[in-house]
Amino acid sequence: MNKYELAVVVSAKIEDDARAEVVDKCKALIERFGGQITNVDDWGKKKLAYEIDKMNEAFYYFIQFDAEGTVPAELESRVRILDNVIRYLCVRRDEA
Repeated sequence: MNKYELAVVVSAKIEDDARAEVVDKCKALIERFGGQITNVDDWGKKKLAYEIDKMNEAFYYFIQFDAEGTVPAELESRVRILDNVIRYLCVRRDEA
């Protein structure tokens, strides 16, 4: 099992319930492919470095999880098509 982190940038134009639903879908996808979630960081609303879809702010979430090497590719293909996800990135974390 490797350690990974999924960063998800969610639209600020949606309600709190819809935003929580997007994060829950991401967590469900991780668990569906055999990953085990270790931590979820909610950084809240932050200013974007540049305008995306006429938005200057968005909500940032970082989900740390343990999974096999095939999970990130499967996860990214599913997160890509989720509504209200502006950007995402899945990276492998170092053991340090």
